Amino acid sequence: MAYGGFGGFGGGNMQALMRQAQKMQEDMQRARAELDETEFTARSGGGMVEVVMLGNKTLKKVSIKQEVVDPDDVEMLEDLIISAFNDALSQINKAEKEKLPNLPGM
Repeated sequence: MAYGGFGGFGGGNMQALMRQAQKMQEDMQRARAELDETEFTARSGGGMVEVVMLGNKTLKKVSIKQEVVDPDDVEMLEDLIISAFNDALSQINKAEKEKLPNLPGM
């Protein structure tokens, strides 16, 4: 009384399920590649510091306006850079959750 396929499931159903899983994986890879190349820009200090990161969390560019460079207050400049960097990371994490909701850890 064999029904064919895997454990009573029709072979055609299993193949369709495998094709669907493969398509989902391809779609996720395509979305990941698109996200990795997307630029995320964040500013702090009213635009005095700007950070550009790629979706793969690679820092691409840091711009600092000359007016914010104060040798007597380096700490403020460091805080502005950290703030912009963290904002860019938050943007990337949000985009990951929207574009890649089914990835583990998302």
